[in-house]
Amino acid sequence: MTSFAPDSIVLNRKLPLWYQVSQSLRASILGRSPRDPLRLPTEEQLAGHYGVSVLTMRQALKELEDEGLITRHRRRGTFIEPHARRGAPVRLLGSVDAIVAQQSGMKAELLDHGTAAVPPELAEFFPELAEVATYHRLRCDEKTGEPTNHARNYVRPELAGRIDLDDLARWPMTKVLRDVVGTDISRITDTVEARLADPETARLLEVPLLSPILHYTGITYDTDGRVLDVAVIHYRGDRFSFTVTLDAT
Repeated sequence: MTSFAPDSIVLNRKLPLWYQVSQSLRASILGRSPRDPLRLPTEEQLAGHYGVSVLTMRQALKELEDEGLITRHRRRGTFIEPHARRGAPVRLLGSVDAIVAQQSGMKAELLDHGTAAVPPELAEFFPELAEVATYHRLRCDEKTGEPTNHARNYVRPELAGRIDLDDLARWPMTKVLRDVVGTDISRITDTVEARLADPETARLLEVPLLSPILHYTGITYDTDGRVLDVAVIHYRGDRFSFTVTLDAT
Protein backbone atom coordinates (compact mmCIF):
# COMPACT_ATOMS: atom_id res chain seq x y z
CA MET A 1 0.00 0.00 0.00
CA THR A 2 1.33 3.44 -0.97
CA SER A 3 1.88 5.85 1.93
CA PHE A 4 0.99 9.52 2.17
CA ALA A 5 4.00 11.77 1.49
CA PRO A 6 4.33 14.77 3.84
CA ASP A 7 5.96 18.04 2.86
CA SER A 8 9.52 18.81 3.89
CA ILE A 9 10.51 21.66 6.22
CA VAL A 10 13.66 23.33 7.54
CA LEU A 11 13.59 22.96 11.33
CA ASN A 12 14.21 25.91 13.64
CA ARG A 13 16.37 24.86 16.60
CA LYS A 14 14.80 27.59 18.78
CA LEU A 15 11.49 25.68 18.99
CA PRO A 16 10.79 22.12 20.16
CA LEU A 17 11.40 19.77 17.25
CA TRP A 18 8.35 17.59 17.99
CA TYR A 19 6.13 20.68 17.83
CA GLN A 20 7.51 21.83 14.47
CA VAL A 21 7.20 18.34 13.02
CA SER A 22 3.64 17.90 14.28
CA GLN A 23 2.56 21.25 12.83
CA SER A 24 4.20 20.52 9.47
CA LEU A 25 2.61 17.09 9.29
CA ARG A 26 -0.72 18.56 10.41
CA ALA A 27 -0.62 21.09 7.56
CA SER A 28 0.23 18.34 5.07
CA ILE A 29 -2.65 16.18 6.29
CA LEU A 30 -5.24 18.97 6.19
CA GLY A 31 -4.01 20.16 2.80
CA ARG A 32 -3.90 16.74 1.17
CA SER A 33 -5.77 15.82 -1.97
CA PRO A 34 -8.75 13.44 -1.57
CA ARG A 35 -6.86 11.08 -3.86
CA ASP A 36 -3.85 10.86 -1.55
CA PRO A 37 -3.48 7.60 0.40
CA LEU A 38 -4.53 7.60 4.05
CA ARG A 39 -1.67 5.50 5.37
CA LEU A 40 1.32 7.38 6.78
CA PRO A 41 4.91 6.15 6.44
CA THR A 42 6.37 4.33 9.43
CA GLU A 43 7.79 6.22 12.42
CA GLU A 44 11.30 5.42 11.21
CA GLN A 45 10.57 6.66 7.69
CA LEU A 46 8.99 9.87 8.98
CA ALA A 47 11.88 10.46 11.39
CA GLY A 48 14.31 10.10 8.49
CA HIS A 49 12.20 12.41 6.33
CA TYR A 50 12.27 15.19 8.94
CA GLY A 51 15.78 14.46 10.21
CA VAL A 52 14.70 13.86 13.83
CA SER A 53 14.87 10.96 16.26
CA VAL A 54 12.17 8.29 16.41
CA LEU A 55 11.33 9.48 19.94
CA THR A 56 10.73 13.02 18.65
CA MET A 57 8.63 11.65 15.81
CA ARG A 58 6.58 9.57 18.24
CA GLN A 59 5.84 12.66 20.33
CA ALA A 60 4.75 14.58 17.23
CA LEU A 61 2.43 11.76 16.16
CA LYS A 62 0.94 11.60 19.66
CA GLU A 63 -0.05 15.27 19.34
CA LEU A 64 -1.84 14.57 16.05
CA GLU A 65 -3.50 11.48 17.50
CA ASP A 66 -4.78 13.49 20.48
CA GLU A 67 -6.21 16.03 18.04
CA GLY A 68 -8.06 13.28 16.16
CA LEU A 69 -6.22 13.72 12.86
CA ILE A 70 -4.70 10.24 12.82
CA THR A 71 -5.26 6.80 14.30
CA ARG A 72 -2.50 4.34 15.15
CA HIS A 73 -2.93 0.57 14.97
CA ARG A 74 -0.41 -1.92 16.22
CA ARG A 75 1.12 -3.93 13.36
CA ARG A 76 -1.13 -2.18 10.79
CA GLY A 77 0.38 1.29 10.90
CA THR A 78 -0.76 4.91 11.22
CA PHE A 79 -3.66 6.26 9.20
CA ILE A 80 -5.12 9.70 8.49
CA GLU A 81 -8.69 10.10 9.69
CA PRO A 82 -10.65 10.67 6.47
CA HIS A 83 -13.08 13.05 8.19
CA ALA A 84 -10.47 14.94 10.21
CA ARG A 85 -11.67 18.45 11.10
CA ARG A 86 -10.12 21.25 9.10
CA GLY A 87 -11.27 23.74 11.72
CA ALA A 88 -9.26 22.25 14.58
CA PRO A 89 -8.05 24.78 17.18
CA VAL A 90 -4.64 26.37 16.71
CA ARG A 91 -2.13 25.45 19.42
CA LEU A 92 0.84 27.70 20.06
CA LEU A 93 3.97 27.33 22.14
CA GLY A 94 5.79 30.17 23.83
CA SER A 95 7.63 31.07 27.00
CA VAL A 96 5.88 31.24 30.36
CA ASP A 97 6.84 34.92 30.53
CA ALA A 98 5.05 35.50 27.22
CA ILE A 99 1.91 33.87 28.62
CA VAL A 100 2.10 36.01 31.78
CA ALA A 101 2.51 39.17 29.69
CA GLN A 102 -0.46 38.24 27.51
CA GLN A 103 -2.69 37.77 30.57
CA SER A 104 -1.49 40.84 32.49
CA GLY A 105 -2.30 44.53 32.36
CA MET A 106 -5.96 44.45 33.40
CA LYS A 107 -7.85 45.05 36.62
CA ALA A 108 -9.43 41.83 37.86
CA GLU A 109 -12.46 41.35 40.10
CA LEU A 110 -12.84 38.00 41.85
CA LEU A 111 -16.46 36.98 41.27
CA ASP A 112 -16.36 33.74 43.23
CA HIS A 113 -14.08 30.95 44.39
CA GLY A 114 -14.37 27.60 46.13
CA THR A 115 -14.25 23.91 45.30
CA ALA A 116 -16.30 22.00 42.76
CA ALA A 117 -16.48 18.65 41.07
CA VAL A 118 -14.16 18.33 38.09
CA PRO A 119 -16.20 19.35 35.00
CA PRO A 120 -16.68 16.38 32.64
CA GLU A 121 -14.95 18.21 29.78
CA LEU A 122 -11.83 18.64 31.96
CA ALA A 123 -11.76 15.15 33.47
CA GLU A 124 -8.90 14.05 31.20
CA PHE A 125 -6.66 16.69 32.78
CA PHE A 126 -7.38 15.67 36.39
CA PRO A 127 -7.88 11.88 36.12
CA GLU A 128 -7.09 11.17 39.79
CA LEU A 129 -9.14 14.02 41.29
CA ALA A 130 -12.82 14.29 42.19
CA GLU A 131 -12.70 18.03 42.99
CA VAL A 132 -10.69 21.09 42.01
CA ALA A 133 -10.34 24.60 43.41
CA THR A 134 -12.15 27.14 41.24
CA TYR A 135 -11.64 30.86 40.71
CA HIS A 136 -13.86 33.06 38.53
CA ARG A 137 -12.62 36.54 37.65
CA LEU A 138 -13.82 39.42 35.51
CA ARG A 139 -11.12 41.59 33.93
CA CYS A 140 -11.77 45.20 32.96
CA ASP A 141 -9.88 47.92 31.16
CA GLU A 142 -8.21 50.04 33.85
CA LYS A 143 -8.92 53.32 32.02
CA THR A 144 -12.51 52.83 30.88
CA GLY A 145 -13.73 50.19 33.31
CA GLU A 146 -15.14 48.27 30.34
CA PRO A 147 -15.19 44.48 30.78
CA THR A 148 -12.75 42.73 28.44
CA ASN A 149 -12.79 39.07 29.47
CA HIS A 150 -13.89 36.68 32.17
CA ALA A 151 -11.75 33.77 33.28
CA ARG A 152 -12.30 30.55 35.16
CA ASN A 153 -9.33 28.69 36.62
CA TYR A 154 -9.51 25.08 37.75
CA VAL A 155 -6.55 24.40 40.06
CA ARG A 156 -5.31 21.35 41.92
CA PRO A 157 -6.91 21.56 45.40
CA GLU A 158 -3.64 21.13 47.33
CA LEU A 159 -2.43 24.45 45.86
CA ALA A 160 -5.48 26.47 46.96
CA GLY A 161 -4.24 27.05 50.52
CA ARG A 162 -1.17 28.85 49.16
CA ILE A 163 -3.05 31.17 46.80
CA ASP A 164 -3.69 34.67 48.17
CA LEU A 165 -6.92 36.09 46.76
CA ASP A 166 -5.43 39.60 46.77
CA ASP A 167 -2.73 38.38 44.38
CA LEU A 168 -5.41 37.23 41.93
CA ALA A 169 -6.70 40.79 41.71
CA ARG A 170 -3.27 41.93 40.49
CA TRP A 171 -1.71 39.05 38.60
CA PRO A 172 -2.69 36.19 36.28
CA MET A 173 -2.89 32.71 37.80
CA THR A 174 0.25 31.62 35.92
CA LYS A 175 2.35 34.24 37.73
CA VAL A 176 0.76 33.42 41.10
CA LEU A 177 1.46 29.69 40.72
CA ARG A 178 5.04 30.23 39.57
CA ASP A 179 6.24 33.22 41.60
CA VAL A 180 4.10 33.09 44.75
CA VAL A 181 3.09 29.46 45.25
CA GLY A 182 6.46 28.32 43.91
CA THR A 183 5.37 25.55 41.56
CA ASP A 184 7.74 24.32 38.83
CA ILE A 185 5.95 25.01 35.56
CA SER A 186 7.35 23.10 32.59
CA ARG A 187 4.97 24.08 29.79
CA ILE A 188 1.62 25.64 28.92
CA THR A 189 -0.51 24.53 26.01
CA ASP A 190 -2.79 27.25 24.60
CA THR A 191 -5.83 26.68 22.42
CA VAL A 192 -7.82 29.55 20.87
CA GLU A 193 -11.18 29.12 19.15
CA ALA A 194 -13.83 31.45 17.74
CA ARG A 195 -17.20 31.03 19.46
CA LEU A 196 -20.49 32.85 20.09
CA ALA A 197 -21.28 34.47 23.42
CA ASP A 198 -23.53 32.40 25.68
CA PRO A 199 -25.95 34.17 28.08
CA GLU A 200 -23.45 34.36 30.96
CA THR A 201 -20.62 35.67 28.80
CA ALA A 202 -22.90 38.18 27.08
CA ARG A 203 -24.03 39.51 30.48
CA LEU A 204 -20.55 39.73 32.02
CA LEU A 205 -18.84 41.23 28.98
CA GLU A 206 -21.80 43.50 28.14
CA VAL A 207 -22.09 42.28 24.56
CA PRO A 208 -25.11 41.04 22.57
CA LEU A 209 -26.05 37.39 22.93
CA LEU A 210 -24.36 35.22 20.26
CA SER A 211 -21.85 37.94 19.39
CA PRO A 212 -18.36 36.67 18.42
CA ILE A 213 -15.86 36.01 21.21
CA LEU A 214 -12.45 34.35 21.52
CA HIS A 215 -12.47 31.22 23.66
CA TYR A 216 -9.05 30.50 25.18
CA THR A 217 -8.01 27.37 27.07
CA GLY A 218 -4.59 27.22 28.76
CA ILE A 219 -3.31 23.97 30.28
CA THR A 220 -0.42 24.44 32.74
CA TYR A 221 1.84 21.43 33.48
CA ASP A 222 4.50 20.91 36.13
CA THR A 223 7.82 19.17 35.58
CA ASP A 224 6.25 15.79 36.42
CA GLY A 225 3.69 16.20 33.64
CA ARG A 226 0.77 16.82 36.01
CA VAL A 227 -1.80 19.47 35.15
CA LEU A 228 -1.68 22.26 37.75
CA ASP A 229 -4.26 24.60 36.29
CA VAL A 230 -6.77 24.79 33.45
CA ALA A 231 -7.68 28.37 32.51
CA VAL A 232 -10.81 28.97 30.43
CA ILE A 233 -11.08 32.59 29.28
CA HIS A 234 -13.69 34.33 27.13
CA TYR A 235 -12.45 37.48 25.40
CA ARG A 236 -14.62 40.13 23.77
CA GLY A 237 -14.32 39.71 20.02
CA ASP A 238 -14.45 43.47 19.44
CA ARG A 239 -11.56 44.16 21.80
CA PHE A 240 -9.09 41.40 20.98
CA SER A 241 -7.36 40.06 17.90
CA PHE A 242 -5.19 36.99 17.56
CA THR A 243 -1.70 37.72 16.22
CA VAL A 244 1.10 35.21 15.68
CA THR A 245 4.71 36.18 14.97
CA LEU A 246 6.86 33.40 13.48
CA ASP A 247 10.65 33.34 13.45
CA ALA A 248 11.62 32.32 9.92
CA THR A 249 15.35 32.09 10.61
